[in-house]
Amino acid sequence: MTENARIKLLIVDPHPVVRAGIRYFIRNEDDIAIVGEVVNGQDAIRLARQIDVSIMLIEIALNDRNGMDVIKQIKREFPHISLIVFSSHREDQYAIRSLKAGSSGFLSKQCAAEELILALQQVSSGLKFISPELAQEMANNLNNEHINEPHKLLSDREYQTMMMIASGKSVSDIAKELSLSVKTISEYRARILIKMRLRHNAELTHYAIKNELVE
Repeated sequence: MTENARIKLLIVDPHPVVRAGIRYFIRNEDDIAIVGEVVNGQDAIRLARQIDVSIMLIEIALNDRNGMDVIKQIKREFPHISLIVFSSHREDQYAIRSLKAGSSGFLSKQCAAEELILALQQVSSGLKFISPELAQEMANNLNNEHINEPHKLLSDREYQTMMMIASGKSVSDIAKELSLSVKTISEYRARILIKMRLRHNAELTHYAIKNELVE
């Protein structure tokens, strides 16, 4: 890594072992320099205002803010910064949403080191990076979006709330975790049920399990 590296990388991930792994993966790449590491969305935005960043590698499961919201704000303030989601979430759950939010790619944390480096290089050239599996899914859904998958009608925050409800968390637990009011989460829940034509949490959980959104 050199000061004149073409790719100036900011890592946004709450897990030290993940950040260490990324450093190890790219240790011999002369065109990639890690210019910063942060653990949450607010620090990512703060640091982007202070230093030169070309690519942000970001986990969407952050402790302080929804990762999708961070992506949208970064793209508003810094349209020149490319974002790659590097997440433990399944690709079929969040990849398309992250691309719509403004990211340039999505990588599973189970990917090989070579794939991570390829994604960084490809995105730095102005291209998007998606896996062949995601490309096929996008092609299959091109003419059938939302017909049999009403969860795709949800906003990012509604989708996040739905996943947390389906995982067994209460409205108050969700409100505390997302730093929102119980009233706001209750409103999200009501909109989710209306959009998905469900009656209660049990039906929502059944839907999520049936569609393999949760295990």
